[in-house]
Amino acid sequence: MTDGSEHADGRASARANALLRRVQLADGHNDLPWALRELAGGAGRPADWASADLTKVRTDLHTDLVRLREGALTLQFWSVYVPCRLEGHSAVTATLEQIEVVYELVNRYPEHLQLALTVDDAEAAFANGRIASLLGAEGGHSIAGSLGALRSLYRLGVRYMTLTHNNNTEWADSATDEPVHNGLTDFGRHVVREMNRLGMLVDLSHVAPATMRDALAVSEAPVIFSHSSCRAVADHPRNVPDDVLVEMAAKGGVCMITFVPTFVSQAYAEWDGRLREAMTAAGADHRDLEQRHAFSTTWTGGGPKPEVTVNDVVRHLEHAREVAGIDHIGLGGDYDGVAQLPVGLEDVSCYPRLFTELLDRGWSEDDCAKLAGANTLRVLRDAEQVARKLHPIE
Repeated sequence: MTDGSEHADGRASARANALLRRVQLADGHNDLPWALRELAGGAGRPADWASADLTKVRTDLHTDLVRLREGALTLQFWSVYVPCRLEGHSAVTATLEQIEVVYELVNRYPEHLQLALTVDDAEAAFANGRIASLLGAEGGHSIAGSLGALRSLYRLGVRYMTLTHNNNTEWADSATDEPVHNGLTDFGRHVVREMNRLGMLVDLSHVAPATMRDALAVSEAPVIFSHSSCRAVADHPRNVPDDVLVEMAAKGGVCMITFVPTFVSQAYAEWDGRLREAMTAAGADHRDLEQRHAFSTTWTGGGPKPEVTVNDVVRHLEHAREVAGIDHIGLGGDYDGVAQLPVGLEDVSCYPRLFTELLDRGWSEDDCAKLAGANTLRVLRDAEQVARKLHPIE
């Protein structure tokens, strides 16, 4: 962090904490539901997976209610992620189970969590001192090629869908797979239009640049990146090129900068590239998160992992602010979705540290408020308005 006088005497920290008590702080992506499933060994039912005690600090998770409160987080998109190895009906079933995990958490901790289906719901939760809990489906494989399944996910509360995860779907190219469709197929464009009609945000994290551009051309509502960073700062295929940031902003969207070391540090991205090459040579699939984690725990060929800090994340925020504008950036930490996080952003209690750094660098409180949650709330409201226009109530 910087050593400016304001930071040194604690004024920036006090201002950051006061700001985050005053405004709603939103995060676009947290993988706690899948992490809970994994902790339970994948056995049992959603109620069993959600049974871990989150009222105390958990050393085996990045997220618990104690640290959520310390971090002043008051709007969370809980990812209802399922891995790409699940396909067809298995993927749909697992997604439904993950949705049920979130419902179980909301029911288990009603004094902390409140389900939100609309912007008004989210703002009401904040006014009531609770964490607005929204759902995001990570990967178009979750609908198994069915618009009926997409509509059902919306009815169950899913308010964004990431068009792909690490593998292509039958209708969209992923950033980390070999291109097959050159973006979206005709069915993929139909998916985007149906999401607009429903009021479900189109999430372009994980997708190939050609898919990003196709979706931007088709979507009548603003799009989001729920957890991505800037390709110009860290050259990783999961990040967003500058021309896409510009087009996204022109259409009212929001890029939620992530904290994932591979996406925020060029040195770490290069280390991960060496890991990918080693895995490919060994016949392992770098796109599979479980295989990647297992392989990396014993692999030493790439040297030590480079250190990543909060300053690496700040560089992406400042680049995105310059390219897309202050009205088009947000935060998507990806807590409990990665094994390692930057120094200074190790868990969900750390958001005030990030805002302390931004204030110390001269960001205004108004700009910080937009980053914190105002932009995310606006894009949600815009999607609702487009849905009302496309699907008016008789």
